[in-house]
Amino acid sequence: MIDAHVALMMLGIFIILVFLGFPVAFTLMALGIGFGYYAYFDAGRMWRAFNRLAEDSDTLTSALTWFEGAFNNRIFDLFINQTYTVMSNEVLTAVPLFLFMGYIVERANIVNRLFSTLNIAARNIPGSLGVAALITCALFATATGIVGAVVTLMGMLALPAMLKARYDKSFAAGIICAGGTLGILIPPSIMLIVYAAASGVSIVRLYAGALLPGLTLVGLYLLYVMGRAMLQPKAAPRPTSDEIPEVPLPQVLWMLATSFFPLAFLILAVLGSILFGLATPTEAASIGALGGMILAAAYRALTFDRLRESVYLTVRTSAMVSWLFVGSYTFSSVFSYLGGEHVIAEFVGGLDLTPLQFLLLAQLIIFLLGWPLEWSEIIIIFVPIFLPLLPLFDIDPLFFGILVALNLQTSFLTPPMAMSAYYLKGVAPSGILLTDIFKGIMPFLFMVIVSMVLMYAFPQIVFHLPDLFYGAR
Repeated sequence: MIDAHVALMMLGIFIILVFLGFPVAFTLMALGIGFGYYAYFDAGRMWRAFNRLAEDSDTLTSALTWFEGAFNNRIFDLFINQTYTVMSNEVLTAVPLFLFMGYIVERANIVNRLFSTLNIAARNIPGSLGVAALITCALFATATGIVGAVVTLMGMLALPAMLKARYDKSFAAGIICAGGTLGILIPPSIMLIVYAAASGVSIVRLYAGALLPGLTLVGLYLLYVMGRAMLQPKAAPRPTSDEIPEVPLPQVLWMLATSFFPLAFLILAVLGSILFGLATPTEAASIGALGGMILAAAYRALTFDRLRESVYLTVRTSAMVSWLFVGSYTFSSVFSYLGGEHVIAEFVGGLDLTPLQFLLLAQLIIFLLGWPLEWSEIIIIFVPIFLPLLPLFDIDPLFFGILVALNLQTSFLTPPMAMSAYYLKGVAPSGILLTDIFKGIMPFLFMVIVSMVLMYAFPQIVFHLPDLFYGAR
């Protein structure tokens, strides 16, 4: 068995262990160190000190010297260096700050006021409750970037309101599931930060590139919601004056000024400072974290318990991402050293694919991986396998990254493993079946596919803003 075969066996064992439910980060580290010990095995280097011992050395000295030599494998040097590289990565520094901003905003009771205000402001629009729920989901998801938190909270807040307003239960469930996943695409997205760290693409260009695709997807969602409300009024009845009373315009403006605009301003301030070069992503994230605390204090929701819980969740999630990176870097280094990347590159090159065919194949694989794996695991572990192949097909890694971000929307929305559906089912009333949620998700899944087709057909949707702000590639 040659080293390349060992590398492929290493990858196969990893996939099997993940499907068996082993923790991904520790599985990566264990396989990286285990196969790395074989890859970097050098008996002469490792037991040089042991071989130089005098023949009359005592047993304890000989045993300790041999034991020390057993750990003198270069895989341990690699593991330590990779750990230091991840922990000192300036791009990843923004992750805990954005996470903290999201967690503190989630606990600031902003969403209740935001949904109520948008519900009143949009009362004359077809499907007003659905539109209000979708915009609330989009804003909240953008601020937090945590799909489970958005879907769960909006499921407890907006779903009962839509059911009370006689909305079709599948339609209402689909709106919340689809809106809750938008945070992994629309900047300031944590997923894009992780992709930037894994691929070396500028996070600023990634944010600029993701803006129009994200707004396009939101626009398609809104068009579907309003269009269905007009064509099928029973699915989204217009609210009566008893359900949503008429509110004078000055009062509506005041409600928007105290609920919608503060959160929107915080998001735009963070994103604008990054896009216009006023601050680095890390600096902007720190501003966002401070702004989130100020918002929570302004809404009288900044208690010590909520602050402590936000810090705890931030540390836990950041540690998960960091150790995934450590394991992935170690695993991929050993995999590459054994020749695994070369074998994959030769295999894909031998298929004689066109760039479009390669993109479709890569997106299909990522789509299938999205069923059993989280987005973080896909970005950190599997996307780097495709990155060295992009130059072979003259594909810009920025374009590829935005496609992956769009594709990962489908992983949350595709039955039978649609995680957003399970998040919602956990808090939905007893009359909502999982099949009802799946039925409501399908039209939104189609909208995601339409947006991906638009990106394939019109790549300038991705490249227009980065080229406009920062010059052509």
